[in-house]
Amino acid sequence: MARYIARIRKSIPGDSNIPSQGVTVDMGEFDYGKEKEKAKMSFYNPMDPVPKYEFYAKDTWSGRIKSTRPSLDVLRKPVSKTPVPDPDDLPPPPEDDGQPKVKLVRFGWVLGVMIRCMLNIWGVIMYLRLPWITSQAGIILTCVIISMSVTITTITATSVSAISTNGKVYSGGTYFMISRSLGPELGAPIGLLFAFANALACSLNTVGFAETVRDDNGAQMVDDVNDVRIIGTITVVLLLCITFGGMAWEAKAQILFFIALLLSLVNYFVGTVIPPSIEKQAVGFFGYRAEIFVENLLPSFRGKDGSFFRMFAIFFPSATGILSGVNICGDLKDPSGGIPKGTLQAIFWTTLSYLLISVTVAASVVRDASGSLNDSLALNSSISCSGLGCKFGWNFDQCEQNRTCSFGLANHFQVISGSGHLITIGIFAATLSSALGFLVSAPKIFQCLCKDNIYPYIGFFGKGYGKNNEPLRGYMLMFIIALAFILIGDLNTIAPLISNFFLCSYGLINFSCFHASVTKSPGWRPQYRYFNPWTSLFAAFLSFVLMFLFTWWAALVTFAIVLCLLGYVTYKKPNVNWGTSYQAGFYNMALSFSMSLTSVEDHVKNFRPQCLVLTGPPNIRPALVDFVGTFTKNISLMICGNIIMVRDVHLIPINWQLNAFLLNNRKVRSFYTSFTADSLKEGAHHLMQASGLGKLKPNTLFLGYKINWQECKPESLQDYVNTISDAFDSSYGIAILRMMDGLDVTGDLHSAGVCFIQYDDLKNGSTLQFPQCEKDETDRNSGRASTSTGSLMMEVRHSCLESYFHICFLTVKCHCSLSGLTLLVPYLLTRRNRWKKSKLRVFILGGRETMEDDRKDMKMLLKRFRLEIEDIVVITDVDKPPLAKNLQRYEESIAPFRLSEEQAGGDVQELKRLSPWKVSDKDLEAIKPKVCVCASVWHFEHDSLPVHDVTCPSSLYMSWLDALSYGIHCPVLLIRGNQENVMTFYCQ
Repeated sequence: MARYIARIRKSIPGDSNIPSQGVTVDMGEFDYGKEKEKAKMSFYNPMDPVPKYEFYAKDTWSGRIKSTRPSLDVLRKPVSKTPVPDPDDLPPPPEDDGQPKVKLVRFGWVLGVMIRCMLNIWGVIMYLRLPWITSQAGIILTCVIISMSVTITTITATSVSAISTNGKVYSGGTYFMISRSLGPELGAPIGLLFAFANALACSLNTVGFAETVRDDNGAQMVDDVNDVRIIGTITVVLLLCITFGGMAWEAKAQILFFIALLLSLVNYFVGTVIPPSIEKQAVGFFGYRAEIFVENLLPSFRGKDGSFFRMFAIFFPSATGILSGVNICGDLKDPSGGIPKGTLQAIFWTTLSYLLISVTVAASVVRDASGSLNDSLALNSSISCSGLGCKFGWNFDQCEQNRTCSFGLANHFQVISGSGHLITIGIFAATLSSALGFLVSAPKIFQCLCKDNIYPYIGFFGKGYGKNNEPLRGYMLMFIIALAFILIGDLNTIAPLISNFFLCSYGLINFSCFHASVTKSPGWRPQYRYFNPWTSLFAAFLSFVLMFLFTWWAALVTFAIVLCLLGYVTYKKPNVNWGTSYQAGFYNMALSFSMSLTSVEDHVKNFRPQCLVLTGPPNIRPALVDFVGTFTKNISLMICGNIIMVRDVHLIPINWQLNAFLLNNRKVRSFYTSFTADSLKEGAHHLMQASGLGKLKPNTLFLGYKINWQECKPESLQDYVNTISDAFDSSYGIAILRMMDGLDVTGDLHSAGVCFIQYDDLKNGSTLQFPQCEKDETDRNSGRASTSTGSLMMEVRHSCLESYFHICFLTVKCHCSLSGLTLLVPYLLTRRNRWKKSKLRVFILGGRETMEDDRKDMKMLLKRFRLEIEDIVVITDVDKPPLAKNLQRYEESIAPFRLSEEQAGGDVQELKRLSPWKVSDKDLEAIKPKVCVCASVWHFEHDSLPVHDVTCPSSLYMSWLDALSYGIHCPVLLIRGNQENVMTFYCQ
């Protein structure tokens, strides 16, 4: 290959300076201090530039210029035509401000993910509620509860791993993943709820810590509930101070908590094998005994919380710490690699510890014990005893029967241990580490949501401070929320609420993974492969079901909040594009439905006027856009076409992005396409042939009336009329909208500060600043509008009470039979809210002798079409001569285009060939009957679009259109169908 390239270089004259490697123009990194002169891209070099990381990255190294991919112009044009950037024109290197560079705090997968997840999972439930749950549900059901929780969390962890390895993950955790997968509609509500759930989880663990302090202290400050509130408030204030110290201080505190938790766990398991003392036997601990294990196998539900799903709801928050590493993904060194390893290992070790604690405590502690040394049978051997404690020398029958036992699994929340102080330290570490972790996670999630500007009035809390962009304002907000729920003071009340929020988040995370997989988007390429979309769907379904089984009213509240937030985002339509799986799903559905339509034959019952509208830039002719959008919205296809003349290709009014923005801003459901051509006819011809997809193809051409046809160049006039004729040749229906002041509002845009930009500026990547457009509802909600279809003129005149569509059929001899498009379009207009009170009035031409028969026939026809018509008017003065002023104006309009006497004496055919817009006496004689017949039309101000005769000069045709529509002060629309039936009164 090298020899081949060398031979090519030698064969090219004057190409001795070509480098031996295919090096691009200085489009890559520019490192200050290196040589400024680099090799240039040769037009003859067959070696393409090697792809670089900088071509795709959104950021770059400090002190380097962002590298860009070579454009096609660079690759295709010779060196002499490709300017090389002058190094002197490059921006200067960043100056050294003399301050020491601060190194950002970044965590690996062990400290940042695994330990953090384990600390959040080993929360308040493990020590304060797991033994009690085991006594209520029994060993078997407790293992089922743990297994079901782990099933959901493990599948969720695999889904999170897949999403987090499908591209670079920034801060925002769960919200970032859901919003970038399912879009802002579902991501934003869940992000808000998940941040709120983390704040609630902080309050849950703080309340657990406060309960432990209260029980160990023995003395009361006020009462049990208020003591928890006071201690919890002090604790959460201290945790807030730690978070204000930054992530480095928080990480150090978490390491201390983790060591304390490990010591407490070792202490617990050692305590289960130490022979029990008399004091421990009095509280129900007898060491490992088969009798106790068998007794605690089955459930024994008690009290108001005594049910399986209530136990499940109380336990489930202990499994919710799996997203702690995800929530601070912006502070991880390698989120894509660390999240899968750390999260799954944390789930494994914590699940193992939960199962071991549940089994060991249920095999060594009875459910009920009095704690009194006087209940020993060694001291009261004469008392009869029947309970389980009797086998071990203790009589707890009295407190069991009276339900007054203070100890045992069912009554005392703390577990047995070798050293009670280490267990207390473990409880402190478990509760405080989880509370601290959730207090850090919630603001991180909320900060990302604030920066996306999805919801109003929350951007204030998104501001970051310090080297790690700490959301201090978010910390304060989550502190206030956590403090509010700490004041509830009841752990069993807070836990089910948290379960619903977390289950909803888990369900949507799993659904995100499932949806991204089944849409089969090419961009879905996760590095983590050990997941299955159907297990993700199962976990999502299970999560939503468990929400209602836990606490049905809380589930309803959660769904109501999500639906309200979803409705707001859907209504506001934030201007974001994250490449979501919903976009991929919509594409798949659109492609599938479009392919299905191609195999179905068209039927007259399903006919819709699918419109190609020659608007130019849509903001230039808003009246034309809005009118067509009125009857096509949610009904049929609308395409706005912009034909750019080759001579004007360097000037693009605004750009294609703004055109799409204007269509969305005016709530017009339309596609936009542009085409570069030498003439209007050529561009329209290609658009009519190429626009659409399958059966979604235009069948009606809309364009504006050429109001300057008398002043413009004759070639432009001929081009306009040829476009109309070409539409008929293509079997298109055609419509022309005329307004007395014209349709083009370019002058108004110039006065408003909207400018035209150079096409070269777009190619060079310049940033455009667009003026803020106000929604113009004048044309869309105008009290007056006029339309006509086929030989139709619909004039809408608003009075204070009602409006009418005047539909006039002109039965002229030269006109062919009319299609149902004449009646279909006004019917579609009356289906809109703004026109639903408008009434239809039909005008037809007829004789005085047959007036009643004509009216009766038309009424019967309209009834068969199931159309409600207010009135049918028969115009009988068809043969009335034209008004003198109208006839005079008509003759004056064509006078500049008449052939002079000298020209008429020559070769008329040759003159007509060279100037087809010229009007001869023969042309006037041919059209004279039509002018006479249309006199009544001028008199009643109702007219119709004539079919263009190929032999009719363009100026004469335009003069006829001008005469038909002149003097009508409301907008006028002339439409002619393509002579095909579009309505039927048959059912098949």
